Amino acid sequence: MPTTTIYTLIKQLFTKKATNPFPVKYAPSNMHGAAALIGSGKVRINPPVNIPKNFRGKMSYDKDSCIGCKLCLKVCPSEALAFKDDVKKVKHYVSRCTFCGQCADICPKDCFAFTDEFLMAGTDKYAEEMVIDP
Repeated sequence: MPTTTIYTLIKQLFTKKATNPFPVKYAPSNMHGAAALIGSGKVRINPPVNIPKNFRGKMSYDKDSCIGCKLCLKVCPSEALAFKDDVKKVKHYVSRCTFCGQCADICPKDCFAFTDEFLMAGTDKYAEEMVIDP
């Protein structure tokens, strides 16, 4: 198997990058100074990379079409889903999600889908934008 690993490594060295570069060419000592230079037009911002096809971003949940079958809870490896008995819907904790897509694959009503949203950093993992609550 070492040949497969070496082949993959060499292939990745020559493929187009899929991550965004730092916003400016050189990392400044502080971002406030960089923002001032960008505002005055002395520094150009690197353009963002286009989102690749089949990107696995933040999950969306269509609570109206959910029938409460709990199949998604059975296949979720990171226990990012919790069932709310009072409304018979699923609560999704984005901070626990590994974006494997097993919930989307098994759902008979296609309630789960990947979005293009990738900005999910925060200090509170239970913040409103980090929990999809029906």
